[in-house]
Amino acid sequence: MRVKCTIGYDGTGFNGFQIQPNMRTVQGEVERALKRLHKGEEIKVFASGRTDAGVHAVGQVLHFDTDILIPEARWPHALNSLLAEDVVIQSVSFAEDAFHARFDVRAKEYRYKINRSSIRNVFDRNYSYHYPYKLDYIKMREAIKFLIGTHDFTSFCSAKTTKEDRVRTLYDIEFYEENDVLTFRFVGDGFLYNMVRILVGTLINAGRGVLDPYRISEILEARDRSLCGKTAPGCGLYLWNVYYDN
Repeated sequence: MRVKCTIGYDGTGFNGFQIQPNMRTVQGEVERALKRLHKGEEIKVFASGRTDAGVHAVGQVLHFDTDILIPEARWPHALNSLLAEDVVIQSVSFAEDAFHARFDVRAKEYRYKINRSSIRNVFDRNYSYHYPYKLDYIKMREAIKFLIGTHDFTSFCSAKTTKEDRVRTLYDIEFYEENDVLTFRFVGDGFLYNMVRILVGTLINAGRGVLDPYRISEILEARDRSLCGKTAPGCGLYLWNVYYDN
């Protein structure tokens, strides 16, 4: 039986999602809980994608196969009782055998939070990027217009990216400020390594006035990472939602 889970996690204490030797990871925590539930049997989970160290998730999706007959409604409690407090199973549903958490993704939504208060909030330091300096939101919205659509985003991904195909479609980018927190929302059919964080860094440059918004098209065409802004810190990034056909 294939089980689909939506999970959330505080990425602060993890070295990313994907299992790494001698490192605490989200995948490792979930598979450890499943192993206990299955009395020592190794159960592998497959996620919609990986997240980096310090990056959070509200709506990560994963699946695994099991022979245990637990009612659908009881799965969250069964797993949460075995998980650490910084990981939570939000919901569980039984899926068709053909479902795949990664390969069936139709779109993903990421959000990025920037604390705009003049004095940094020490209790929020792991959950947002503190940037109190002046930003021109009009220029940032101008820059966004050139990013929407289907483009080769080589300029907006890390040099460590292993993907050969770097064409992605951004369906929507928006931002809003509330209670001194500036929140970006990105929705696209997929994202390259560090892509959202580099987009944020580049939009900040547009807001600072050091990047002309009309140069975004030129940057896309150049396929040159050095033309973009800095990679924004991982602490402000959240995998918010994963969309499927059903």
